[in-house]
Amino acid sequence: MVFIIIIALVIFFSGVRIIRPTHRGLIERLGKYCHFATPGFHWIFPVVYRMYQVNITEQMVDAQPQEIITNDNLNARVDAQVYFKVKADEESVKSSQYNVFSYQYQIVNLARTTLRNIIGTLTLKSANSERGKINEELLRTLCNETSHWGIDVVRTELKEIDPPKDVQETMNKVVKAENEKIAAIDFATATETEADGQRRAQIKQAEGIKQSKILQAEGEAQAIRLVNEAAQEYFVGNAQILRKLEAVEKSLMHNAKVVIPSQTELINIIGELAGVAPVPLKGVTPTAKGQ
Repeated sequence: MVFIIIIALVIFFSGVRIIRPTHRGLIERLGKYCHFATPGFHWIFPVVYRMYQVNITEQMVDAQPQEIITNDNLNARVDAQVYFKVKADEESVKSSQYNVFSYQYQIVNLARTTLRNIIGTLTLKSANSERGKINEELLRTLCNETSHWGIDVVRTELKEIDPPKDVQETMNKVVKAENEKIAAIDFATATETEADGQRRAQIKQAEGIKQSKILQAEGEAQAIRLVNEAAQEYFVGNAQILRKLEAVEKSLMHNAKVVIPSQTELINIIGELAGVAPVPLKGVTPTAKGQ
């Protein structure tokens, strides 16, 4: 009795299967598909039934580096990655197991072949500048070819497209020359801008000096005009006296002694300028102001 219980327990625990949420199960009975197993606890009769678990999470395979001859006869080293996952529905899981021998291996080889076909029609320069286009075409091809495998190709990415070493060195020299050319152009532009700024500053300075001289000349002209108006108002008919006054002024500036006859008009003019009552001339009767 104990022996029978032990045998029953062994058979029971041998048939226990636990499926995680990241997997789905296919149960076969004597080699023939029986039913689909979802996450959770399952029990199958050992030997008669067998369960295959399939990972449905996103996976990545490396297409492995390979040498590809480009359209301009250069050997480019190309590597890519493919991201995919098995669809979670029953038909897709069955297709991933029954329609293809090993979908990981098949995807790698299909990606390598597709890359050779795509990059072989491009030059090395265009292949490097059109990575997005290559990724799109590779993804489209893989999706079409794996549609009956129950596989969903999520995305593809080119890891590298490396030219031969000597070509790479030449390309680096070309890039360096282009950068130096751009730097020289930028320096020349900056120098030209600085020179233009200095020229504009000098023009502004010259315009300021010009305007200052114009204002100074206008001020002198205004002063001369006022002097002329004063002369016209106060010294009309007394030009000779004005000349005498100028002569006296110049003489006094050098401490010269000047003898001026008394009772002359010049004495009266000087007295008026100094605020002294004029000296009446001999034989001349002063008249009332305003007569």
